[in-house]
Amino acid sequence: MEKGGNMEEYLTFLMNSYGDSVFRMCYAYLKDYQLAEDVAQETFIRVYQHYGEFRNQSSIKTWIIQIAINLCKNQMRTHWWKNRFHQMFMDVEEEATDSYDSILNGQLILEEISKLPVKYREVILLYYYQELTISEIAKILYMKESTIKARLVRAREKLKPRLREVLWGE
Repeated sequence: MEKGGNMEEYLTFLMNSYGDSVFRMCYAYLKDYQLAEDVAQETFIRVYQHYGEFRNQSSIKTWIIQIAINLCKNQMRTHWWKNRFHQMFMDVEEEATDSYDSILNGQLILEEISKLPVKYREVILLYYYQELTISEIAKILYMKESTIKARLVRAREKLKPRLREVLWGE
């Protein structure tokens, strides 16, 4: 696809097809609505700028998600982010976490996922929220499928007792 009218139409198609998924994944990583919007927009700017580098070695969705994850990770490396992330979880701990509405909208689950180390958090988000296969996740993260499977198992093991405690008070 060449840049120009056709590329702009194709980009619009990609944004309509994958924009919500990209935003949700960015929000799950960053836990900030405005920042997630900015990173999602930057993702599609990068798609436009680097579309010529896409080699069809994976699906277009996988490639777009990979760009978004890299941008989220870059954001999370900044000093500002580290300070904000720490404060955000201090605030969350002070709030009541057992309300019926919170359980219904999945916020408690996302909060617990966001407390996992990044290597476990990203496989959970990609597998369950982006519905990517282990093979696709391995391509995005440049890892072996066996590593992704092991991380997914460990992430579930770490998450299970936390969710039991938070959701059911066990």
